[in-house]
Amino acid sequence: MAQSFSDPQWTGSVGYTHLDSGDESLGAITGRVGAKVSRYIGVEAEGSFGVKDEDVTIAGVDGTIEHEYDAAVYAVGSVPVNPNLELFGRVGYGTTSLKADVAGVTATEDGESINYGAGANYFFDGQNGVRADWTRRDFTDDAGGEIDTYGLSFVRRF
Repeated sequence: MAQSFSDPQWTGSVGYTHLDSGDESLGAITGRVGAKVSRYIGVEAEGSFGVKDEDVTIAGVDGTIEHEYDAAVYAVGSVPVNPNLELFGRVGYGTTSLKADVAGVTATEDGESINYGAGANYFFDGQNGVRADWTRRDFTDDAGGEIDTYGLSFVRRF
């Protein structure tokens, strides 16, 4: 199947993403839209909102850390292994918002990040399949830091 800039192959996915910073473990629902402009090159945009918070104790006081949202755009390189399986790598830029609530005091932290990762899509029937991926978010602000994400999604080609 040939694609071009004027006629890309579109995909959409929705699934669960586990976010792991080493100290906190959060969860999110993630949606993506992607377009392959050639057999090997594409772009995708993703957005997530938090669904699993982390209970924390700071100086003996209990609280929670929440993943509010994130959004990112990526350039994607893919290698078709066979008609049903493709491997991919991606690099992009994103923003993440986390909220902490401890003893009634709430603080929100937003961070911009350079993101990179890899994964695979497996299609059962040419249109419907599953996606598994790992992505690292390297934050660019003064505090730095990183978050690893692991995702499992339903994916559909259009």
